[in-house]
Amino acid sequence: MKHCAAALLATSILAAPALAQTSDHEARDRSSRSVVHGDATEEVVISAPGIAQLDLLAGTSVVTGDELVRNIRGQIGDSLTQVPGVSATSFSPGASRPVLRGFQGERVRVLTDGLGTLDVSNTSTDHAVSIDPLTAERIEVLRGPAVLLFGSQAIGGAVNVLDRRIPRAVPENMIHVDAVGTYGSAADERSGGAAIDFRLSPQIVAHVDGSYRKTNDVRIGGFVLSPSLRDEQLHIAEEEAEEGHAEEAAEALELANQRGRLPNSGTRTYTLGGGIALINDGGSLGFSAGYYDTRYGIPTRPGAEHHHEDEDHDDEDHDEHEHGEEPVTIALKQFRADMRGEVKIGGFIDALRVRAGYSDYEHTEFEGDEVGTVFSAEGFEGRLELVQADRNGWRGVSGFQGFTRDFSAVGAEAFVPENVTDQYGFFTLQELDLGKLGIEGALRYERTNARANAVKLGLEEDSPTAAFDRKFDAFSGAFGLSYAIAPRVKIGANVSRAVRAPSAEELFSNGPHIATQAYEVGNPNFRTEKSWGGEIYARGSAGPVKFQVAGYANWFTDYIYEVATGDEKDELPVFEFRQSDARYVGVEGEVSTTFIEGEEGGFTLGGNLVADYVHAELEDGSPVPRIPPLRVLAGIDASQGQIGGRVEVEHVTRQTRVAAFESETAAFTLVNASITWHPFGEARETALILSANNIFDVDARRHASFTKDFAPLAGRDIRVAARVSF
Repeated sequence: MKHCAAALLATSILAAPALAQTSDHEARDRSSRSVVHGDATEEVVISAPGIAQLDLLAGTSVVTGDELVRNIRGQIGDSLTQVPGVSATSFSPGASRPVLRGFQGERVRVLTDGLGTLDVSNTSTDHAVSIDPLTAERIEVLRGPAVLLFGSQAIGGAVNVLDRRIPRAVPENMIHVDAVGTYGSAADERSGGAAIDFRLSPQIVAHVDGSYRKTNDVRIGGFVLSPSLRDEQLHIAEEEAEEGHAEEAAEALELANQRGRLPNSGTRTYTLGGGIALINDGGSLGFSAGYYDTRYGIPTRPGAEHHHEDEDHDDEDHDEHEHGEEPVTIALKQFRADMRGEVKIGGFIDALRVRAGYSDYEHTEFEGDEVGTVFSAEGFEGRLELVQADRNGWRGVSGFQGFTRDFSAVGAEAFVPENVTDQYGFFTLQELDLGKLGIEGALRYERTNARANAVKLGLEEDSPTAAFDRKFDAFSGAFGLSYAIAPRVKIGANVSRAVRAPSAEELFSNGPHIATQAYEVGNPNFRTEKSWGGEIYARGSAGPVKFQVAGYANWFTDYIYEVATGDEKDELPVFEFRQSDARYVGVEGEVSTTFIEGEEGGFTLGGNLVADYVHAELEDGSPVPRIPPLRVLAGIDASQGQIGGRVEVEHVTRQTRVAAFESETAAFTLVNASITWHPFGEARETALILSANNIFDVDARRHASFTKDFAPLAGRDIRVAARVSF
């Protein structure tokens, strides 16, 4: 795979210069839109490599502009929860990934400019995504056949985060600046980010960016513990008191009644990056380097250090470093280097594109001030794409993708042995435009090799170990049709067949993980996960009403999932990866309209409604763990001149369909409001935003979160944000 990296780099250098870029004015004009969902009425510009010129059949969401600034949070997952079909893992304020259509982890690819983040956030929910949304220009949520371009594992979809670290356009002025600053009251958040482009010559652009965020323990709207865990701690307190253990009883009672702030939830993050690009009418070649550094707390699972009642509470020689006695924090660092090149060839192949990234990643899990476990990962990912010219409505892209990761965990609680994953794939995405009828198809072959030398074969400390070298072949495909039943309305359907290789963590895990406060057990004998999927949708507009609605289903063979077993090991709950057939069925949609549309600068009133629901069950009929329940969000927008406002209500229903040893999650309703002022008019990308989130300070918990029973969402949060562009 290192030879693959060298070949891709050499190709990019020989290919320069490449395809002409859009003007700076056009790029800024695109980013001024707030939230765009793909429909039949307007062009949605997608920046993900390989599909920028294609009209994606499945619904696509783009978040940018004021909407991105209004909803920006420290992690990418929590910044996208208002998009249809999107929830978040919300492990802690410092670690949260997107959940798409109920899928998370390995089944959702998080990309930066079309490449993987090259961190380890997909392997465990306590690991942060190494992207700061403060420096993002736009965020794209991709679904449908096109996601096969990025990996067969992206069954739920892909999230692509765009920045300008490798410039795409030559600024009209010598210097172009974008800056964002925010303050949030719930966590005393202070954050700011800036990106600056320098026009060094008519063809050369340099770029620098940076961000900083500091938060304290977050204020919450109720008790720290969920009702079920509070009852458990109150019962423990009662038992301890009856046994004469006054100190233990007081501790359990204090824990049950803890409220106001979530302990050990503070964060500190900063980033720094720079890039340079050569851009002219023939094409472009650019390079960048970036550094991401964060430290964040992990909320403590209650009772992790509690002794069973048959243990001797008076034993003064017990281990003073039991799990949970010291707060756990994670310090994460990543250095990353990237390149992007493109050359216009002409003829049947219109352009050649190359994209590559290298990462040196490390994060340390601390127990108090002591180092617990150090995780290191060195990774590379590269893509080579051939973009076809439009031939009477037929266009497409084909290419090669390679990935390698060398992973190690060193420490007393290294739950995954040292392992190496190599992966390469060939893909093609083709589209045929026949007027009212559109056809799209994708194919992908992927080869994955996961190997480890010391995989523990049992739960005991003296269990034997063995070496494993697993190889998986995955053939995946998708096919879709769309038809314009009216000038501004499309209906469509797509089917897919996806095969996913198990990850190294699903195969080789076996040990205590202090950050998740669980004993995690994989299975080195897992087979590939296979699925059939189908989707039907309609989207378009009728007068002032715009809409998109989709229904989907996925049928899995050998579905891999992680579930609590009810057992304990080393005083930690055991979570085991298992395989079973499974089925997902869901719906999602959004309707928006304009009630009153004034003249330019006049009074405008509009609104939108978002809803999504997914039902997922295993072969035996039991629920798949951590599936978000029904969610409905309704909002009203009004604007006049330079001032606009929005009020929205989001209701998440109670989740009663729970897996074994998983608790129910109560319903909650969030009421949010915001006012936006454009002091120089909407044509200029400068805005001041005042918002109030969770106005009524309710207790809210995401069912998709591993920590939802002891890490609720933020309570009332008054936020001020400023966005400046010049």
